[in-house]
Amino acid sequence: MKITRLLLFFLLILIVNGLLAWLSNLPQDVGMDVPDGKISSVSFAPFREGQSPLTKVYPSTEEIDADLHLLADQTHSIRTYASLDGMQNVPALARKYGLTMIQGAWIGSTDKTNQAEIAQLIKDANEYPDVIKRVIVGNEVLLRGELKPEQLLAYIRQVKQAVKQPVSYADVWSFYLRYPEIAKEVDFFTVHILPYWEDEPLDIATTAAHVDKNYQRIRAAYADKPILIGESGWPSAGRQRGWAIPSVLNEAKFVRSLVQLANDKHFDYNIVEAFNQPWKSKLEGVVGANWGLYSADRQRVFPLTGAVTENPRWPQHTFYAGLISLLVIASQAKTLVSLTSLRLVMFLGFTQLFCALLINQICGQWYTSYNLIERLHALFICGLSLLLGALILQHTLAMLRHKMSAKTGIWIHYLMLAFVAIALYRSQGLALSGRYLSIPYPVTYIPVAGLLGFKLIRHWVKGHNLSLAPEINDLFGIQFLPTHWLKSASLLLGVTGGFVIAIETVVIMNGSNYEQAYPFLTDRIYEAFMETTHYSQLMGWSLLMTAAVIRLPLRICAYALMFMIPAIIVGETSAFMTGHDFIESYPNLDERLWTALIYTFSNQQLLLWFASLLVLALPLWHYHQQKQPTKH
Repeated sequence: MKITRLLLFFLLILIVNGLLAWLSNLPQDVGMDVPDGKISSVSFAPFREGQSPLTKVYPSTEEIDADLHLLADQTHSIRTYASLDGMQNVPALARKYGLTMIQGAWIGSTDKTNQAEIAQLIKDANEYPDVIKRVIVGNEVLLRGELKPEQLLAYIRQVKQAVKQPVSYADVWSFYLRYPEIAKEVDFFTVHILPYWEDEPLDIATTAAHVDKNYQRIRAAYADKPILIGESGWPSAGRQRGWAIPSVLNEAKFVRSLVQLANDKHFDYNIVEAFNQPWKSKLEGVVGANWGLYSADRQRVFPLTGAVTENPRWPQHTFYAGLISLLVIASQAKTLVSLTSLRLVMFLGFTQLFCALLINQICGQWYTSYNLIERLHALFICGLSLLLGALILQHTLAMLRHKMSAKTGIWIHYLMLAFVAIALYRSQGLALSGRYLSIPYPVTYIPVAGLLGFKLIRHWVKGHNLSLAPEINDLFGIQFLPTHWLKSASLLLGVTGGFVIAIETVVIMNGSNYEQAYPFLTDRIYEAFMETTHYSQLMGWSLLMTAAVIRLPLRICAYALMFMIPAIIVGETSAFMTGHDFIESYPNLDERLWTALIYTFSNQQLLLWFASLLVLALPLWHYHQQKQPTKH
């Protein structure tokens, strides 16, 4: 009878979890279907995971062929950014699949490389005039500050003299207003309008109007030449900026609304981009890698017609969460059957919540990890979460039976401090250089849910008129490890952290274009080391900070966590305030500050992170330590 009750309650919890997952992933209407399911043009960079122009590892001809075969049913044309480095075969393959091209030459700061790119562009344009309809010399080279306008003009003129196709230069829309000499020279304008990256990031509902407004600004300034919206798109994953929220639904809404706008007003457009680009995470974080219509493993992110689901894998995720929950319950079945019905339901619900959050964290961390060190970091975080979650569930079950163990509390205590160190490391990165860093609230799912869940269950079990301190003492235990154990653990963590940082520095230095960017070895080492201080998907600094945190008074840790909140606010707000277009829009300092603060506090992901920091800090503030430590 008791086993039957346990199974029935477990089934009820599973049904509730499945219902919530289904409701949160219902197919959504994201706008009018793309006519015939084909867009006008899409940016084509055929890099897969492990390939990158930074490391000079390029796709094979067979891989490019497969990509173009896939895209032939999705687009009429493709835009490329380079003519060399594996892209030489693209025109012939595009012809094979009936695709036309807007071919680009990648222009940088080195004239020798630029001349090679231009020579290949000219060769291809003259050899494949039926495929290459327009050419673009340079992509955002002025924005990057790698060339002066007069240098770029020389390259544009060189190409114009050698090809019959119209010639352009591609950059953000405002640069054509800033550099009229470039506008005068090109045959058509290629403007990038990316509402997510604007100095004033926009809500998805207003993006089509924004694209239209800026298109009309270029048209009003230069009425005599064609305009190509050379890049416009929206990310499906990554950090929120102001009101701009990356998601699959929002990417689908943007693409559908842009196509509708272009058809209504006869705009010429190109969507960025065909495939997610893992290598871009090196430059722009998770958000930079997730602008594709297809994932890096060539799975469709969303359809161009019909309804769209934010997470089409939700049934699998729900199944995995239920399976882990079942394993937990099976291992504790003899104990669980002795609980009253209400306590049993509370524990089963708490367990299912942990399992659902853990699966969400594992899938999110793995999906947004793009190389070995990032995947090791994902395993590190998820392993800590799994261990902490298991201990909190064990401790909660013991509390429900009035048989809590001091040893379990000590383990929970120090695992919580490990997450405090991780939170401090992630927060300083957001405060100092957070433009591209993902806001890491999923990292603290388990400690935050554990603290809040344990508090609520304990309130019910032991009464409602209790201060916070006894609840935290029950969770953490009232004892610390002996001092000599702490010293040894801190030393081990510190040495390990330093060793891991050294390895991560070498990996970063060899995994990008550091040798080209920094010819001197000492410069390369320094720059790679500095990147480890804010590269959020690393373990070394987290281990090093854990070595310090476990030795500090808990209130100092609480102060540090709470200090990070205003520090991040300052960093996020100043990032808005220093934008060139933002300053032009709000020349008055007071108005600029107020508007920037509105964008900062409109960031839902950031607010979730602030809440996580507070939840982690408050127990450390209220904790009451037993005077005498445990004995060895």
